[in-house]
Order: sequence, then structure tokens, then C-alpha cells
Amino acid sequence: MISYYWPPAGGSGVQRPLKFVKYLPEMGWEPIVYTPSNGEVPDKDLSLMKDVSPNLQVITQPIFEPYTLYKLFTGKSLKEKINPNFFTQKKEGFKDKAAIWIRSNFFIPDARMWWIKPSITYLEKYIRENKIDAIISTGPPHSMHLIALGLKKKLHIPWLADFRDPWTNIDFFKELTLTSWAEKKHKSLEKEVLTTADKVVCVGKTWGEELEVLCNRKVDIINNGFDPDDFDLKEAIPLDAKFSIVHLGMFSKGRNHEVFWKALAELCAEDEVFKNDLQLKFYGKLDVSAKEYMLKYQLEAQTHFFEYVPHNEIVKVQFSSRVLYLSVNNTPNVKGIMTGKIFEYLAVKRPILCIGLEEGDAAEVLKNTGVGLISGFEDLEKLKANIRILYQQYKKGEDQVSGAQIEQYSRKTQTAQLAKLLNNIQ
Repeated sequence: MISYYWPPAGGSGVQRPLKFVKYLPEMGWEPIVYTPSNGEVPDKDLSLMKDVSPNLQVITQPIFEPYTLYKLFTGKSLKEKINPNFFTQKKEGFKDKAAIWIRSNFFIPDARMWWIKPSITYLEKYIRENKIDAIISTGPPHSMHLIALGLKKKLHIPWLADFRDPWTNIDFFKELTLTSWAEKKHKSLEKEVLTTADKVVCVGKTWGEELEVLCNRKVDIINNGFDPDDFDLKEAIPLDAKFSIVHLGMFSKGRNHEVFWKALAELCAEDEVFKNDLQLKFYGKLDVSAKEYMLKYQLEAQTHFFEYVPHNEIVKVQFSSRVLYLSVNNTPNVKGIMTGKIFEYLAVKRPILCIGLEEGDAAEVLKNTGVGLISGFEDLEKLKANIRILYQQYKKGEDQVSGAQIEQYSRKTQTAQLAKLLNNIQ
């Protein structure tokens, strides 16, 4: 498995490859992981190492990345952790805009491009010597797919390409300030990966259909999910005393909908008891717009921001939350957005408040499992009504949900699907 993200790296990108590798041995496959020894990752999470078997072989090789140059160019501290999606954050000035333009047009498909050729050279020899049966590449970053593509051409080895996010249809692709040449290059590489891999997998139905149009072939769907082991706590976690609405993970500008803050401000103005009960908590990377809206709508007393919390601790936060907030990006590809956190939200069986497309893939999961309420991106009145429903359940002590039909989203169930695909491409 070729994966840029691997423990002790933290964040959402590591969960899918980690859980596949954890359960593949039970399905008759012995995984070997190839990952950078010095990757630029937003956070580290040593708690994830519990899922890494001591018998697992992890191969590492150094990677050159341009983030040091980016930090020097933009005047940032060399110790500062860079969000790989830095171009989606607030633009601070000419240097930042110039850096985005350079990133967009010279680092194709992404800033890990310099790892492609050295990895192909290293892995070609390793695969020949160790009689590897198949390759899985997981991206983004999509340079991982180009490593596998190079190996496929040289060795004709069975290859499964796993897309955790789209490539040219990802929400920020249009923000890359691409020249026409660079855009064509992206699309050409994407099509070559999609048409050359023996199997193509992605995380949701809509994105799968979009990929099928690009490559004129079947794309298999394996959703993201939750690992039951992560939620089998030995201690009882008390619920928050206040009516806590909690968001976990990166809270980007695209996920920060003003209607959320406006609805809460109006409800606070209408009901002093609600105002005193309300608590907003955000864990993880935060766009500056969140604090701007907090100040605009005078919700400082109710709002709390926290830095990255290790996964084993964030599970406890989920269990204690009164409501889990799921915010979907309002972008052209919104129908297919299936954030990984939705499945972990399901696992703790707490009510979910969602802002998103009411006919999208995420909404379908919420409707099928009966654990959440969803309103459109601009539907202020429905959002307020949904919050009132959840608040009344909280006041009555009736805010536990059954979480029916969630077993299909178990990581073990999904790994069985992956193993079946691997068995069929030998």
C-alpha cells in the first residue's frame, strides 16, 4: 500500500489506509506499507500506533517537499506546520498569492511530485525481490497514484487505485489559478490513472459516477467508516451538562456557513434560557472566518476553540457531546461530499446537525440511519427548527439515537470489500 499518510501522522487522511491495513490480514492478505520517512503532516497522533501491528512491515524513504521554500518565501517560521491545502485558507498578500500560483502550475499533481521517480526506482527493485502480488495506491496526494502508475507500466502488477477525494473535481480545484496547460496536464494524468489501474475505488456513489464518466469504466464504492474498536470504551463518558454543539476536524472557510451563526444568534435573542444552555465547541484546524462570525454574532461567551486532540481523546469528546455538527462544503461537487467524520459521528449514536445538500450523499446516510437532521445552505428557518428539535430533546433527556443500520459502515466490513476486489485482480 502506497500511502503518504501513516501513523504517527494524525488527521483524517490516515484513517482509511490505517484501518484497511489493520484488517487485511484477517482477509488473507499480508499488507506492506510504503510511506515517506519525513512527510509534512499537519499533526501527529501517537494514539493511532495501537492499530499498527508489530508484525507489519513499513518501508520508508525520504521525500523532498517544497514547504521549507514556501515558508522562507512567505516569511513563515520554519517550525510552523503547513496545512497541505494552504491555498484554501485566507490569502494574506502578494507572496501568498504568488506561492499559490507556483504551486498550481509547477507542482503537478501536487507538492509530492519529486517523490514519484525515486519511489518507482526503489519499489521496482523491492517488488521484484519480494514477490509482491498487488499494489494499492491511496490519494490524495495523487502523486501516490503516479508512483503506482509507473510501477504498473514497468512490472504489469495488479493495481487498485483508491480515491479518498476526487482529483480534478475536488472542491478547491478551481482555486488553483491554473493555466490552461496545467489544467490539461492534471486531467491527462487523472485519466491515465483511471484507465490504467485494474480496479478503481472511491468513497461515495456520486463521485464514483463522476469518475465513471471520465474513464468509461466501473468504479467500485467503499465508503469511509468507523472502527468499532475505537468506540469500545471501558469507561462511561458523562454527557456535557450544557447543550453542546460540537464540530470535529478541519473547519475550513467552505464549511463555515454564516447561516449557522445567524440561526444561533437569533435563537439566543429569542430565548434567554437557550442562550445560557448553549455551548459551541470546535476541535481542530480553524479558518479565520469562524472567529469573525463568532464576533459578528456576539457568541463569544458560548464558543470554545481547541487545537488538535489525539484520536483516542476525540472519541471521548464525541460521546460527551449533545449534538455533533456536520458542515458540508457548498461547492459544485457538493452532492458527492462524504466527510469521514460522518461515520465516526454515527458510531457514538449522538444526534447530528447537518448543513448541506438535502439530496446529497451525506443526507442519504443520515436519512438511512435516522441519526440526524439536515437543512440547506441558506435555509435559516429550517435550521432554527432543527436546532429547536434537538434542544427540546436535550431538555427532556431524550437525545440518544439508535443508530440503526450502521454496521455497513464498519471498517472491518469495508476491508472485506477491498479484499474481495484484490482477490479478483490477481
